[in-house]
Amino acid sequence: MVKGIGVDILEIGRMKRSLDRFGDRMLNRLFTDHEITYCKGKYDSYQHLAARFAAKEAFSKAVATGLRGTFGWKDIEVVNDSLGRPGFRLHGPIAEQMNASSLFLSLSHSESHVVAMVILEEGT
Repeated sequence: MVKGIGVDILEIGRMKRSLDRFGDRMLNRLFTDHEITYCKGKYDSYQHLAARFAAKEAFSKAVATGLRGTFGWKDIEVVNDSLGRPGFRLHGPIAEQMNASSLFLSLSHSESHVVAMVILEEGT
């Protein structure tokens, strides 16, 4: 049974401007080392970072906590499986809280925007 849905859209240029302004401090506050390494290895790292940020925002909407509650930015890690399909690796208290639930993530982008959609299914 679907327990929550979250969607977020972000202008890639906004992410670029923020990271250019705040640099590594912002980068290391929002993203895990794995996410940073993955994104920096891509042609357009800002696009991939923006997608991960949007995924975390969409996650927070799906679990209905907003950007407060039991998790921090790095507790929600966006990873890709061997086929490139995005998903989440959760850490800390949120991992325990979500243990019996299923999460589904879809990411898409245009030249200027990224969008993320998260579906949370109630555990059995």
